[in-house]
Amino acid sequence: MKFQIESLLAGATLAPSGASAAAAPVSSLGDLPEWNLGDLYAAMDAPELQRDIARAQSDAVAFETEWKGKIAEATRDPNGGGLGAMMHSYEALEELIGRIVSYASLVYAGDTGDPKRAKLYGDIQEKMTDASAHLLFFCLELNKVEEAGIAAALDADPAFGRYRPWVEDLRKDKPYQLEDRVEQLFHEKSITGRGAWNRLFDETMSALRFTVDGEELSLEPTLNLLQDSDGDRRRRASEALARTFKDNLRIFTLITNTLAKDKEISDRWRGFGDIADSRHLANRVERPVVDALAAAVKDAYPRLSHRYYAMKARWLGMERMNHWDRNAPLPETPQAIIGWEEARETVLSAYRGFAPEMAEIAGKFFDRNWIDAPVRSGKAPGAFAHPTVPSVHPYVLLNYMGKPRDVMTLAHELGHGVHQVLAGKQGPLMASTPLTLAETASVFGEMLTFRSLLERTRDRRERKAMLAQKVEDMINTVVRQIAFYEFERKVHTQRRMGELTSDQLGEFWLEVQAESLGPAIRLREGYEVFWAYIPHFVHSPFYVYAYAFGDCLVNSLYAVYQNAEKGFQEKYFDMLRAGGTKHHSQLLAPFGLDASDPGFWARGLSVIEGLIDELEGMEG
Repeated sequence: MKFQIESLLAGATLAPSGASAAAAPVSSLGDLPEWNLGDLYAAMDAPELQRDIARAQSDAVAFETEWKGKIAEATRDPNGGGLGAMMHSYEALEELIGRIVSYASLVYAGDTGDPKRAKLYGDIQEKMTDASAHLLFFCLELNKVEEAGIAAALDADPAFGRYRPWVEDLRKDKPYQLEDRVEQLFHEKSITGRGAWNRLFDETMSALRFTVDGEELSLEPTLNLLQDSDGDRRRRASEALARTFKDNLRIFTLITNTLAKDKEISDRWRGFGDIADSRHLANRVERPVVDALAAAVKDAYPRLSHRYYAMKARWLGMERMNHWDRNAPLPETPQAIIGWEEARETVLSAYRGFAPEMAEIAGKFFDRNWIDAPVRSGKAPGAFAHPTVPSVHPYVLLNYMGKPRDVMTLAHELGHGVHQVLAGKQGPLMASTPLTLAETASVFGEMLTFRSLLERTRDRRERKAMLAQKVEDMINTVVRQIAFYEFERKVHTQRRMGELTSDQLGEFWLEVQAESLGPAIRLREGYEVFWAYIPHFVHSPFYVYAYAFGDCLVNSLYAVYQNAEKGFQEKYFDMLRAGGTKHHSQLLAPFGLDASDPGFWARGLSVIEGLIDELEGMEG
């Protein structure tokens, strides 16, 4: 169980999501909530936390003592009831360990620069990794049972059969399963291997400072300056980012090389054929489906990003934009800061218009302090929704600065939150959704909010600004994330030939960016190091295509919603409630959608193209 900060902002992976700190005084935002983690544990030194840590360690040892070496025998006598009891005990342990790790992760994300929080996070990760090592045998032994034996046991014992989706999903890992002691070694060394490099990246990135106009800023406010209306200020922010990234490039290059090699070793031992196959397996999506998505998006570059950025350059009075102008606001863009209460009502109103139940669930995040919104020194940048465990509830982290994109980010993360609440009814083992489908509810929440705002807008200039911003967000979510995916493919493929230099990584970055952004964007000196700050490359290799998958899927899903006479909302909630119990083909079938259909991705991309057509029609 490894915590991964999920930065979901559209734009870049850690996107310009708001104004600079100077442009958005805290007083103008209203009272920004900070989360109350007391529903997990009262404090870092809470006796209940220490009690649960000890209980997780002792219960894991007891579970191993009772069941190790006996699972095959239990499947031969399913009527004895042992299998159901075994699954219940295993699920309870997963819930307990998940609760402990979730708390440590969220405390750490609140201030990664605090040594006490970092120690708590590190200590708990270590202790829970040791505890879960005693559970490792369970999945390995289950997968050693022959198919007929598992099928018979699932049919004979209702208590065991309740976990059928989880068991059948687990069997998909069987071809890549290693000998027990090798699996245990991989598991235990993850703390000093991948986990340690992940933590080094997080703490290094949180500590970086960028000097802009004599002011030292952390990463998030500096990235936000790339949205400033002053072109010179955008340039200075970009130059500050480049300077600091270059000063730290050796460490980011070392992290990238080490983690890519670590992944290659694991993939080779497990027998994965392609560098991204382990991610596809984790996402429960077939390689041809992802290949078709990537090919469709790349084929659409000229019709989407190339065409849009050429229009934007004209709007800004430029022959070509510099890379720091990509997210520049249009002259029509409203500059007013959006206060927290307005943001709350905007999102909840859009959700309520779709389904009152959706707004009711999302409202709890505000009413019960499940959101941490302010920008703070040391706080994890970006945004995420953490599901914690079903017996508690999710938490949302934002860095809210009052820009329209921040409102969209709020809508996005609350979409995740609603999904996680509804899926929680499946229990700890079956609530988790593959990344590709996890992005569906979040992007759908964004779409509902955008459409609600657009319908209220009568001013032509404001409508143009809103459409342009939505197009940019969609390009960033689809085109840019597939470009990220292509960058990762270059990195992991070439790393197999030997270590990569910083210059090589920069060349790969510029190649994919030039191809995806098109001739209207000039990539100036310094941009070659901007790969260094993307956390998904470190935390979750090949995660990024999930954003494009989710955006295109939602475009098709929303079209079904617009044309549906009745019943769509209930089908949608059924999809979210399913959690991880169904394959994407089963979840999409009630809507008449099929991700394996070659035309599926083209239909999703045509929605973006249609918005660009509308903008083009508004020129002049």
